[in-house]
Amino acid sequence: MDAQPVIFVDADACPVKPEVIKVAERHGLMVTFVANGGLRPSRDPMIRNVVVSAGFDAADDWIVDNVSGSDIVITADVPLAGRCVEKDAHVIGPTGRLFDDANIGMATAMRDLNQHLRESGEIKGYNAAFSPKDRSRFLESLDRTVRRALRQTSTQAT
Repeated sequence: MDAQPVIFVDADACPVKPEVIKVAERHGLMVTFVANGGLRPSRDPMIRNVVVSAGFDAADDWIVDNVSGSDIVITADVPLAGRCVEKDAHVIGPTGRLFDDANIGMATAMRDLNQHLRESGEIKGYNAAFSPKDRSRFLESLDRTVRRALRQTSTQAT
């Protein structure tokens, strides 16, 4: 039988860590938090903390090097999402937005456009506040994605 999916979290500034743990516990999945530092230790054997160097994209690189097709990645970082989609991982943003082959190109283009507009002063660089609706949407999206990943691993095992 294939291994269960693992949930990888781009943990620097991730607002949904407690929600990830809650869903992972319900489904019996391992969670790996990856960050440059500042992770709280956990005694839970299903939670792994990986602290990488402070190098540029070190956490992203670690996640990409360790993720596989049935795994789930939680990130707001569009370039990281694109790299994980290329590896056939299931990718979700903290607001519940799914990244996949159908939308990662547009997400990347919009990110690049907004970055250009911020740099040229056309728009301000403010991110919308994280809302209770975002949290709820994330929980629903993660639960649905976990069930899909579990089905995928069970069909691969047959």
